[in-house]
Amino acid sequence: MRIKLLFTCFLIISFTGTKLQAQDSSLLKMLNDAMGVNAKPMYVTGTFKALHLVNMQTIEGPANGVLNFQVQHRFGALNSGSYNFFGLDNANLRLGLDYGISDRLAVGIGRSSLEKTFDGYLKYKLFRQTVASEAMPISVSLLGTISSYTLRHIDKPYLNAKYRTAYTGQLLLAKKFASFSIELTPTLLHYNLVPTPQDHNNIFALGIGGRLKLSNRMSLIGEYNYMPTGQLLTTGLHNSMSFAWEIETGGHVFQLVFSNSQSMIESQYIGQTTGSWGKGDIYFGFNISRVFNLKKNK
Repeated sequence: MRIKLLFTCFLIISFTGTKLQAQDSSLLKMLNDAMGVNAKPMYVTGTFKALHLVNMQTIEGPANGVLNFQVQHRFGALNSGSYNFFGLDNANLRLGLDYGISDRLAVGIGRSSLEKTFDGYLKYKLFRQTVASEAMPISVSLLGTISSYTLRHIDKPYLNAKYRTAYTGQLLLAKKFASFSIELTPTLLHYNLVPTPQDHNNIFALGIGGRLKLSNRMSLIGEYNYMPTGQLLTTGLHNSMSFAWEIETGGHVFQLVFSNSQSMIESQYIGQTTGSWGKGDIYFGFNISRVFNLKKNK
């Protein structure tokens, strides 16, 4: 009788334990499924370390409440000879301020000494690359810029603000691999005034650039902007090609630059570059940026 009672208890406990274990397994599976559904995507960070690759803007923007101060400097051409100290006697300087309205939306303004040009832009990050590449394999940003030069031309009194203004629209497509990042930038330029009636006011160009990480602090950068022929008939125009050695030092990003374009504004370096690498029209310079957090951390 006692044996029957023990056997009956064993069967009840075994059945109950199995049932509870099955319920626990089912509940755990449901919990994991719920966590998987509600889990936030992990975004890829540091595709590029600066807001500019060399001259080209990157997909990156200042974080919400962060102010970025940018200095872009280009000396004269290396082939200008010893009298001009191989270009070091001449220089073009751009000072820029960039601010993160949100983590996705950024605004910026700048002033260049070349043609005494003012520029401004808005940049919005549409998509961000995720760690799980099947979710979002690339990052995508939209960029819109406006520029206007204010250099006085006494022989051209008709040059009012309208004729001095140009606009740029860019789609910035980028992808980060383990130690290499690449960016593609289809570009549409609009000039309110072009040199001749045969020149196009709307110009299409395509830029490509990459960053190769050498260490935690150093990278090599290159970019090339291709403008199909037949759009601007001005003789002596060349596609802009630039290289840089990038050094990150805490809150600063420093780049040593070599380029055949002395300008750093889209409407100028894409559609108005006259320097030729083959002829030694190489402009040495640097980019340096420093960030300031204007909002207190919560």
